[in-house]
Amino acid sequence: MMAEEGRTIGIVLFDRAEELDWVGPFEVFTMAREASGESGPAKALDVVLVSETGGLVVGAKGLRNEVDFSFATAPALDVLLVPGGIGTRAEMKNPAMLDFLRARAANAEWVTSVCTGSAVLEAAGLAKGRRITTHWGYLPTLRENAGDGTEVLERVRYVRDGNLLTAAGVSAGIDAALWLVGELYGVPHARITQKMMEYDPAPPYAAEV
Repeated sequence: MMAEEGRTIGIVLFDRAEELDWVGPFEVFTMAREASGESGPAKALDVVLVSETGGLVVGAKGLRNEVDFSFATAPALDVLLVPGGIGTRAEMKNPAMLDFLRARAANAEWVTSVCTGSAVLEAAGLAKGRRITTHWGYLPTLRENAGDGTEVLERVRYVRDGNLLTAAGVSAGIDAALWLVGELYGVPHARITQKMMEYDPAPPYAAEV
C-alpha cells in the first residue's frame, strides 16, 4: 500500500456510457480524497476523465460531460476504470480504445470495469484467462464471446482476479470502488468513506436477479 504517494485514477469515457457505472465510483474515489483532509492516506488522489478525443461525451441517459484529457494527452494512470452501457458495443470494435487500454494497462496498478465495461477489457485481451463478471443481462453474450480460459461469474457484485477488478451492473460499481479504496488506503479509510457517503443500501423493493 502506497498511502503517502499520489495516484491518478483514469475513468475512460465514451458516448453512451452508462452514467452510474462511472459516476458512482467517481463519487467513491473523490470522497476518499475528501475524507483524507490534509493528512489522510488518499489526500493526493487524483481522479480524471479521459476519452478518445477529449471534449464532450454524452451518456446513455443523456448526461453531458466535459472530460479532462484525450487519449493523446492523458497523464500516467495508476488505475483504469471502464464503465459499461450500450456504447460499449462500439468500443469493443474501436481500435483506438483497445490500443489505449492495452498500453495503459501494462503499467497500471489496477484495471477495473463496471457492467459491460468488462467486455471491452475482454476485447482488448486484458481478461484472458481471468475470472470476470458483468451485468446479469449480458452474461450469456459475454460467455459466448470470451476467449479460452476466461471464466464469467454470475450472482456476484464484483470479482477480483490479480489486479483485474470487474463489477456487475450499474450500482455494483460503488461496492467495487469501496473495496478498492480499502485495498489502496486501508479498510478503516474505506469505512470512513462509506460513512461520509451515507452509503447503506436499503432499497424499497426486492429485486430478483
